[in-house]
Amino acid sequence: MARIFITGSVDGLGLLAAKALVNDGHKVALHARNAERGTKAMKNLPAAETVLIGDLSDMDATKRLAEQVNDSGEFDVIVHNAGVYQVPSKTIFAVNTLAPFILTCLIRKPKRLIYLSSGMHLSAGLPNFDAFSLNTHEISYSDSKLHVAMLSMAVARKWPDVYSNAVDPGWVPTRMGGKGAPDDLQKGFETQVWLATSEDEKVKVTGRYFYHQKERPANKLANDVALQEKFLKQCEAITGVKFPIASPSDLQ
Repeated sequence: MARIFITGSVDGLGLLAAKALVNDGHKVALHARNAERGTKAMKNLPAAETVLIGDLSDMDATKRLAEQVNDSGEFDVIVHNAGVYQVPSKTIFAVNTLAPFILTCLIRKPKRLIYLSSGMHLSAGLPNFDAFSLNTHEISYSDSKLHVAMLSMAVARKWPDVYSNAVDPGWVPTRMGGKGAPDDLQKGFETQVWLATSEDEKVKVTGRYFYHQKERPANKLANDVALQEKFLKQCEAITGVKFPIASPSDLQ
């Protein structure tokens, strides 16, 4: 039995993954951006262990969320599921890019890390690090999902004792994806569940990119070590949070 924390798990893919994991006998902590949505999350999944509150568009609130996670005990798996799409660029950057970075740095190191990217990251070009700011107007959704993949690959390189992988859930019919989305909703969350808890040798890998339980090539920019280092330094400069050479758990 694993203990798992999933960001953005009030509804959509996060909630579906949480339900599947609970049904498989695992302990799951949910996440919501405010107390009202936290109540909704627990109504949607009463068997969840708890719900932790933090607005990922607010950097200080994200740091406090990391404290809540650590105060609640050790987690075997963290799923960075939360994301936003049709919102201002600065919100995309805060939620999709900076929040996973902050939480990765500040939460005690789990055994497995799963980051939700998107097939749209494949169309992103060379990262414009000059556009990295809290008030950016230049970061697109595709850009942010390349950042997520890049973060996942950097973590895999720096923390070889953790399975760190990125996932493309597909364009699925959630509130974000829209009712007309063509991909299979169940397959959209099954890969996260599989990576989180399976003992299949296919999931005991790191620095990979998955779509529907199969490895696929990520954007080659995500694996560029020099770009990864620039990305981490830019995130450190903006957030004031340094990526630890050793994880927080290693330092205790």
